[in-house]
Amino acid sequence: MRIAARGDGVSESGRHVPFALPGDRLLDDGRIEPGPHRQVPPCRHFPECGGCQLQHADDDAYRGYLVSRVEGALAQHGLATEIREPHLSPPNSRRRASLRALRLGKGAVLGFNAERSHQIVDMHECHILRPELFALVAPLRALLGDLLKPRQTGEAQLALTDQGVDVGLKGVEAAGLEAIERLTDFCARHRLARMSLDQGLGPETFYEPVPVTVTLSGTPVPFPTGAFLQATEDGEAALVAAVREAAGPAQRTADLFAGLGTFALSLPGQVYAAEASRDSVLALKRAAGTSGKAIAAEHRDLYRRPLDASELANFEVVVLDPPRAGAAEQIAALASSRVPRIAYVSCNPATFARDAKTLAGGGYALSWVRPVGQFRWSTHVELAGCFTR
Repeated sequence: MRIAARGDGVSESGRHVPFALPGDRLLDDGRIEPGPHRQVPPCRHFPECGGCQLQHADDDAYRGYLVSRVEGALAQHGLATEIREPHLSPPNSRRRASLRALRLGKGAVLGFNAERSHQIVDMHECHILRPELFALVAPLRALLGDLLKPRQTGEAQLALTDQGVDVGLKGVEAAGLEAIERLTDFCARHRLARMSLDQGLGPETFYEPVPVTVTLSGTPVPFPTGAFLQATEDGEAALVAAVREAAGPAQRTADLFAGLGTFALSLPGQVYAAEASRDSVLALKRAAGTSGKAIAAEHRDLYRRPLDASELANFEVVVLDPPRAGAAEQIAALASSRVPRIAYVSCNPATFARDAKTLAGGGYALSWVRPVGQFRWSTHVELAGCFTR
Protein backbone atom coordinates (compact mmCIF):
# COMPACT_ATOMS: atom_id res chain seq x y z
CA MET A 1 0.00 0.00 0.00
CA ARG A 2 1.23 3.50 -0.83
CA ILE A 3 -0.24 6.99 -0.48
CA ALA A 4 -1.40 8.56 -3.75
CA ALA A 5 -1.08 12.25 -4.63
CA ARG A 6 -4.46 13.21 -3.16
CA GLY A 7 -3.97 11.21 0.04
CA ASP A 8 -5.84 8.00 -0.75
CA GLY A 9 -4.13 4.67 -0.26
CA VAL A 10 -3.34 2.65 -3.39
CA SER A 11 -2.98 -1.13 -3.28
CA GLU A 12 -0.51 -3.10 -5.37
CA SER A 13 -3.36 -3.88 -7.77
CA GLY A 14 -4.02 -0.16 -8.24
CA ARG A 15 -7.17 0.03 -6.14
CA HIS A 16 -7.70 3.39 -4.39
CA VAL A 17 -8.74 3.01 -0.77
CA PRO A 18 -9.63 6.15 1.26
CA PHE A 19 -7.46 6.57 4.39
CA ALA A 20 -5.33 3.49 3.75
CA LEU A 21 -1.62 3.76 4.64
CA PRO A 22 1.61 1.87 3.99
CA GLY A 23 1.59 -1.24 6.17
CA ASP A 24 -2.22 -1.50 6.23
CA ARG A 25 -3.90 -4.64 4.89
CA LEU A 26 -6.94 -4.49 2.66
CA LEU A 27 -9.26 -7.32 3.70
CA ASP A 28 -11.52 -9.23 1.32
CA ASP A 29 -14.61 -7.46 2.62
CA GLY A 30 -13.08 -4.05 1.89
CA ARG A 31 -12.20 -3.19 5.48
CA ILE A 32 -8.72 -1.96 6.40
CA GLU A 33 -6.58 -3.82 8.92
CA PRO A 34 -4.49 -1.03 10.49
CA GLY A 35 -0.72 -1.22 10.11
CA PRO A 36 2.14 0.28 12.12
CA HIS A 37 1.97 3.77 10.59
CA ARG A 38 -1.56 4.67 11.66
CA GLN A 39 -2.12 7.21 14.43
CA VAL A 40 -5.18 8.72 16.10
CA PRO A 41 -5.97 12.02 14.31
CA PRO A 42 -5.54 14.83 16.86
CA CYS A 43 -8.33 17.07 15.53
CA ARG A 44 -12.09 16.59 15.88
CA HIS A 45 -12.61 18.10 12.42
CA PHE A 46 -10.60 15.42 10.59
CA PRO A 47 -11.33 14.15 7.96
CA GLU A 48 -14.20 16.53 7.13
CA CYS A 49 -12.02 19.65 7.11
CA GLY A 50 -10.02 20.18 3.94
CA GLY A 51 -7.08 21.69 5.78
CA CYS A 52 -5.57 18.26 6.44
CA GLN A 53 -5.74 15.01 4.50
CA LEU A 54 -3.20 12.85 6.37
CA GLN A 55 -3.67 13.35 10.12
CA HIS A 56 -4.13 9.58 10.43
CA ALA A 57 -0.55 8.97 9.19
CA ASP A 58 2.44 9.01 11.52
CA ASP A 59 5.54 11.05 10.73
CA ASP A 60 7.38 8.17 9.07
CA ALA A 61 4.50 7.57 6.67
CA TYR A 62 4.17 11.30 5.99
CA ARG A 63 7.89 11.63 5.23
CA GLY A 64 7.61 8.64 2.92
CA TYR A 65 4.70 10.31 1.16
CA LEU A 66 6.70 13.50 0.55
CA VAL A 67 9.61 11.50 -0.89
CA SER A 68 7.35 9.37 -3.08
CA ARG A 69 5.62 12.44 -4.53
CA VAL A 70 8.96 13.85 -5.66
CA GLU A 71 10.31 10.50 -6.88
CA GLY A 72 7.12 9.78 -8.79
CA ALA A 73 7.04 13.17 -10.47
CA LEU A 74 10.67 12.85 -11.58
CA ALA A 75 10.19 9.26 -12.76
CA GLN A 76 7.42 10.37 -15.13
CA HIS A 77 10.12 12.33 -16.98
CA GLY A 78 12.77 9.63 -16.78
CA LEU A 79 14.71 11.40 -14.00
CA ALA A 80 16.09 10.26 -10.66
CA THR A 81 18.35 11.80 -8.04
CA GLU A 82 19.18 11.80 -4.34
CA ILE A 83 16.04 12.64 -2.34
CA ARG A 84 17.14 13.96 1.01
CA GLU A 85 15.41 13.52 4.34
CA PRO A 86 12.27 15.69 4.25
CA HIS A 87 11.80 18.59 6.63
CA LEU A 88 8.48 18.52 8.53
CA SER A 89 7.06 21.65 10.09
CA PRO A 90 5.72 20.88 13.58
CA PRO A 91 2.05 21.12 14.53
CA ASN A 92 0.66 24.60 15.25
CA SER A 93 3.35 26.34 13.19
CA ARG A 94 1.39 27.73 10.21
CA ARG A 95 1.70 31.51 10.22
CA ARG A 96 -0.65 32.31 7.35
CA ALA A 97 -4.05 30.98 6.33
CA SER A 98 -7.18 31.92 4.39
CA LEU A 99 -10.45 31.06 6.15
CA ARG A 100 -13.90 31.12 4.58
CA ALA A 101 -16.92 32.64 6.33
CA LEU A 102 -20.69 32.34 5.85
CA ARG A 103 -23.46 34.22 7.66
CA LEU A 104 -26.06 31.75 8.94
CA GLY A 105 -28.99 32.90 11.02
CA LYS A 106 -27.80 35.29 13.71
CA GLY A 107 -24.18 34.16 13.52
CA ALA A 108 -21.50 32.94 11.14
CA VAL A 109 -19.39 29.88 10.46
CA LEU A 110 -15.67 30.33 9.88
CA GLY A 111 -13.02 27.83 8.86
CA PHE A 112 -11.51 25.88 5.99
CA ASN A 113 -13.66 24.37 3.26
CA ALA A 114 -14.57 20.73 3.63
CA GLU A 115 -12.46 18.33 1.59
CA ARG A 116 -13.38 18.64 -2.11
CA SER A 117 -16.37 20.83 -1.26
CA HIS A 118 -17.45 24.45 -0.90
CA GLN A 119 -19.06 23.68 2.46
CA ILE A 120 -17.32 25.48 5.33
CA VAL A 121 -16.27 23.48 8.39
CA ASP A 122 -16.83 25.72 11.41
CA MET A 123 -13.44 25.69 13.14
CA HIS A 124 -13.41 25.06 16.88
CA GLU A 125 -9.94 23.59 17.13
CA CYS A 126 -6.93 23.51 14.82
CA HIS A 127 -3.61 21.71 15.10
CA ILE A 128 -1.83 23.45 12.25
CA LEU A 129 -2.34 27.19 12.88
CA ARG A 130 -0.07 29.21 15.12
CA PRO A 131 -1.82 29.92 18.44
CA GLU A 132 -1.80 33.65 17.65
CA LEU A 133 -3.92 32.99 14.54
CA PHE A 134 -6.27 30.48 16.11
CA ALA A 135 -6.94 32.85 19.02
CA LEU A 136 -8.67 35.16 16.51
CA VAL A 137 -11.03 32.55 15.06
CA ALA A 138 -13.80 32.87 17.65
CA PRO A 139 -13.62 36.70 17.79
CA LEU A 140 -13.68 36.91 13.99
CA ARG A 141 -16.65 34.54 13.86
CA ALA A 142 -18.58 36.90 16.12
CA LEU A 143 -17.47 39.97 14.18
CA LEU A 144 -18.43 38.52 10.80
CA GLY A 145 -21.75 37.34 12.19
CA ASP A 146 -22.57 41.00 12.73
CA LEU A 147 -21.08 42.45 9.55
CA LEU A 148 -22.02 39.93 6.86
CA LYS A 149 -25.49 39.94 5.36
CA PRO A 150 -27.68 36.79 5.62
CA ARG A 151 -26.22 33.94 3.52
CA GLN A 152 -23.34 36.20 2.46
CA THR A 153 -19.88 34.67 2.23
CA GLY A 154 -16.59 36.33 3.08
CA GLU A 155 -12.95 35.52 3.61
CA ALA A 156 -10.46 36.21 6.38
CA GLN A 157 -6.78 36.14 5.37
CA LEU A 158 -4.45 35.87 8.36
CA ALA A 159 -0.67 36.34 8.49
CA LEU A 160 1.63 36.61 11.49
CA THR A 161 4.03 39.56 11.17
CA ASP A 162 6.63 41.19 13.39
CA GLN A 163 3.96 43.46 14.89
CA GLY A 164 1.25 40.82 15.35
CA VAL A 165 -1.52 39.40 13.20
CA ASP A 166 -2.34 41.00 9.85
CA VAL A 167 -6.02 40.42 8.99
CA GLY A 168 -7.49 40.92 5.53
CA LEU A 169 -11.28 40.73 5.23
CA LYS A 170 -12.81 40.12 1.82
CA GLY A 171 -16.48 40.67 1.10
CA VAL A 172 -16.99 42.70 4.28
CA GLU A 173 -18.33 46.24 4.05
CA ALA A 174 -17.67 48.96 6.62
CA ALA A 175 -20.89 50.84 5.90
CA GLY A 176 -21.79 53.47 8.44
CA LEU A 177 -20.29 54.81 11.63
CA GLU A 178 -21.39 51.84 13.75
CA ALA A 179 -19.58 49.32 11.52
CA ILE A 180 -16.44 51.48 11.42
CA GLU A 181 -16.41 51.79 15.21
CA ARG A 182 -16.98 48.06 15.58
CA LEU A 183 -14.02 47.26 13.35
CA THR A 184 -11.76 49.83 15.00
CA ASP A 185 -12.59 48.49 18.45
CA PHE A 186 -11.92 44.92 17.26
CA CYS A 187 -8.49 45.87 15.89
CA ALA A 188 -7.47 47.71 19.05
CA ARG A 189 -8.83 45.10 21.45
CA HIS A 190 -7.02 42.25 19.71
CA ARG A 191 -3.89 44.31 19.07
CA LEU A 192 -3.86 43.62 15.35
CA ALA A 193 -0.84 44.65 13.33
CA ARG A 194 -3.15 45.66 10.49
CA MET A 195 -6.62 45.17 9.08
CA SER A 196 -7.46 45.62 5.42
CA LEU A 197 -10.86 45.44 3.74
CA ASP A 198 -11.58 44.26 0.21
CA GLN A 199 -15.06 45.49 -0.69
CA GLY A 200 -14.74 44.44 -4.33
CA LEU A 201 -12.09 46.86 -5.58
CA GLY A 202 -9.03 45.30 -3.99
CA PRO A 203 -7.70 45.47 -0.42
CA GLU A 204 -7.53 48.85 1.30
CA THR A 205 -5.81 49.38 4.64
CA PHE A 206 -8.34 50.15 7.38
CA TYR A 207 -6.11 49.98 10.47
CA GLU A 208 -2.31 50.04 10.79
CA PRO A 209 -0.94 51.82 13.86
CA VAL A 210 2.69 51.26 12.79
CA PRO A 211 4.18 50.02 9.51
CA VAL A 212 3.96 46.24 9.26
CA THR A 213 7.10 44.21 8.59
CA VAL A 214 8.27 40.61 8.38
CA THR A 215 11.85 39.70 9.22
CA LEU A 216 13.64 37.68 6.54
CA SER A 217 17.19 36.46 7.24
CA GLY A 218 17.49 39.05 10.02
CA THR A 219 16.25 41.97 7.89
CA PRO A 220 12.86 43.64 8.56
CA VAL A 221 11.00 43.96 5.27
CA PRO A 222 7.85 46.07 4.73
CA PHE A 223 4.96 43.64 4.31
CA PRO A 224 2.45 44.70 1.62
CA THR A 225 -1.15 43.66 2.14
CA GLY A 226 -1.64 40.16 0.76
CA ALA A 227 2.04 39.60 -0.02
CA PHE A 228 3.42 36.07 -0.21
CA LEU A 229 4.99 34.64 2.93
CA GLN A 230 6.32 31.12 3.41
CA ALA A 231 3.80 29.13 5.44
CA THR A 232 6.05 28.45 8.45
CA GLU A 233 9.20 30.05 9.83
CA ASP A 234 11.02 26.72 10.16
CA GLY A 235 9.99 25.69 6.63
CA GLU A 236 11.34 28.99 5.35
CA ALA A 237 14.61 28.36 7.20
CA ALA A 238 14.88 24.87 5.66
CA LEU A 239 14.36 26.25 2.14
CA VAL A 240 16.83 29.09 2.73
CA ALA A 241 19.45 26.62 3.99
CA ALA A 242 18.95 24.43 0.92
CA VAL A 243 19.24 27.41 -1.44
CA ARG A 244 22.41 28.65 0.29
CA GLU A 245 23.96 25.18 -0.02
CA ALA A 246 23.03 24.95 -3.69
CA ALA A 247 24.34 28.46 -4.38
CA GLY A 248 27.64 27.92 -2.59
CA PRO A 249 30.01 30.89 -2.23
CA ALA A 250 28.84 32.63 -5.40
CA GLN A 251 29.15 36.42 -5.40
CA ARG A 252 26.91 37.16 -8.40
CA THR A 253 23.42 35.69 -8.08
CA ALA A 254 20.07 36.17 -9.80
CA ASP A 255 17.00 35.58 -7.62
CA LEU A 256 14.01 35.12 -9.95
CA PHE A 257 10.40 35.30 -8.72
CA ALA A 258 12.07 36.91 -5.71
CA GLY A 259 8.98 38.02 -3.78
CA LEU A 260 9.95 40.01 -0.71
CA GLY A 261 13.51 38.67 -0.81
CA THR A 262 13.21 35.45 1.17
CA PHE A 263 16.32 34.14 -0.58
CA ALA A 264 17.92 37.34 -1.89
CA LEU A 265 18.37 38.68 1.64
CA SER A 266 20.13 35.48 2.72
CA LEU A 267 22.71 35.37 -0.08
CA PRO A 268 26.22 36.84 -0.09
CA GLY A 269 27.67 39.18 -2.67
CA GLN A 270 25.69 41.02 -5.33
CA VAL A 271 22.13 39.85 -5.98
CA TYR A 272 19.82 40.78 -8.83
CA ALA A 273 16.18 40.17 -7.82
CA ALA A 274 13.31 40.06 -10.34
CA GLU A 275 9.67 40.03 -9.22
CA ALA A 276 6.33 40.72 -10.94
CA SER A 277 4.64 42.27 -7.90
CA ARG A 278 5.42 45.99 -7.85
CA ASP A 279 4.62 46.29 -4.12
CA SER A 280 7.01 43.45 -3.29
CA VAL A 281 9.80 45.01 -5.37
CA LEU A 282 9.39 48.34 -3.57
CA ALA A 283 9.42 46.55 -0.19
CA LEU A 284 12.61 44.66 -1.08
CA LYS A 285 14.29 47.85 -2.29
CA ARG A 286 13.52 49.57 1.00
CA ALA A 287 14.78 46.60 3.01
CA ALA A 288 17.98 46.38 0.99
CA GLY A 289 18.55 50.10 1.41
CA THR A 290 18.21 50.04 5.18
CA SER A 291 20.22 46.85 5.64
CA GLY A 292 23.06 47.72 3.28
CA LYS A 293 22.54 44.51 1.25
CA ALA A 294 23.84 44.67 -2.34
CA ILE A 295 20.49 43.84 -3.95
CA ALA A 296 19.27 45.34 -7.23
CA ALA A 297 15.51 44.67 -7.44
CA GLU A 298 13.58 44.98 -10.70
CA HIS A 299 9.85 44.90 -11.42
CA ARG A 300 9.73 42.27 -14.16
CA ASP A 301 7.22 39.70 -15.44
CA LEU A 302 9.40 36.66 -16.05
CA TYR A 303 6.65 34.85 -17.96
CA ARG A 304 6.49 37.59 -20.59
CA ARG A 305 10.11 38.70 -20.35
CA PRO A 306 12.42 35.98 -19.01
CA LEU A 307 16.12 36.67 -18.67
CA ASP A 308 17.84 35.78 -21.93
CA ALA A 309 21.21 34.12 -22.46
CA SER A 310 23.16 37.39 -22.52
CA GLU A 311 21.64 38.48 -19.20
CA LEU A 312 22.11 35.08 -17.58
CA ALA A 313 25.81 35.13 -18.53
CA ASN A 314 26.34 37.72 -15.77
CA PHE A 315 25.57 35.26 -12.95
CA GLU A 316 27.32 32.39 -11.20
CA VAL A 317 24.05 31.09 -9.71
CA VAL A 318 20.37 31.47 -10.49
CA VAL A 319 17.80 30.98 -7.73
CA LEU A 320 14.16 30.69 -8.73
CA ASP A 321 10.93 30.14 -6.79
CA PRO A 322 8.06 30.31 -9.28
CA PRO A 323 4.32 29.83 -8.67
CA ARG A 324 2.69 26.41 -9.03
CA ALA A 325 2.68 26.70 -12.83
CA GLY A 326 6.48 26.48 -12.84
CA ALA A 327 8.71 28.59 -15.05
CA ALA A 328 8.74 27.02 -18.51
CA GLU A 329 9.77 30.19 -20.37
CA GLN A 330 12.61 31.06 -17.99
CA ILE A 331 13.73 27.43 -17.74
CA ALA A 332 14.02 27.21 -21.55
CA ALA A 333 16.41 30.18 -21.47
CA LEU A 334 18.36 28.70 -18.55
CA ALA A 335 18.70 25.34 -20.33
CA SER A 336 20.63 27.05 -23.14
CA SER A 337 22.70 29.19 -20.78
CA ARG A 338 26.10 28.55 -19.19
CA VAL A 339 25.08 29.36 -15.59
CA PRO A 340 27.07 26.87 -13.46
CA ARG A 341 24.50 26.31 -10.70
CA ILE A 342 20.72 26.61 -10.28
CA ALA A 343 18.76 26.46 -7.02
CA TYR A 344 15.11 25.74 -7.80
CA VAL A 345 12.42 26.05 -5.10
CA SER A 346 9.00 24.67 -6.01
CA CYS A 347 5.55 24.16 -4.51
CA ASN A 348 4.53 21.68 -7.22
CA PRO A 349 6.55 18.48 -7.84
CA ALA A 350 4.85 17.97 -11.22
CA THR A 351 5.93 21.28 -12.77
CA PHE A 352 9.32 21.04 -11.06
CA ALA A 353 9.88 17.66 -12.75
CA ARG A 354 8.76 19.05 -16.11
CA ASP A 355 11.23 21.94 -15.79
CA ALA A 356 13.96 19.58 -14.53
CA LYS A 357 13.54 17.56 -17.72
CA THR A 358 14.13 20.70 -19.79
CA LEU A 359 17.24 21.57 -17.80
CA ALA A 360 18.53 17.99 -18.15
CA GLY A 361 18.08 18.29 -21.90
CA GLY A 362 20.30 21.39 -21.77
CA GLY A 363 23.09 19.54 -19.98
CA TYR A 364 22.27 20.15 -16.31
CA ALA A 365 22.45 17.41 -13.69
CA LEU A 366 19.94 17.34 -10.84
CA SER A 367 22.27 16.83 -7.86
CA TRP A 368 19.68 16.48 -5.08
CA VAL A 369 16.21 17.44 -3.91
CA ARG A 370 14.99 18.14 -0.40
CA PRO A 371 11.22 17.92 0.19
CA VAL A 372 9.75 20.34 2.72
CA GLY A 373 6.42 19.63 4.44
CA GLN A 374 5.37 23.13 5.52
CA PHE A 375 1.68 22.30 5.19
CA ARG A 376 1.60 19.70 7.94
CA TRP A 377 -0.66 16.67 7.26
CA SER A 378 -1.70 18.02 3.86
CA THR A 379 -0.93 16.77 0.34
CA HIS A 380 0.86 20.02 -0.49
CA VAL A 381 4.55 19.33 -1.13
CA GLU A 382 7.33 21.89 -1.40
CA LEU A 383 10.95 21.25 -2.29
CA ALA A 384 14.33 22.70 -3.11
CA GLY A 385 16.55 21.21 -5.80
CA CYS A 386 20.15 21.77 -6.91
CA PHE A 387 21.22 21.67 -10.58
CA THR A 388 24.82 21.85 -11.75
CA ARG A 389 26.77 21.81 -15.02
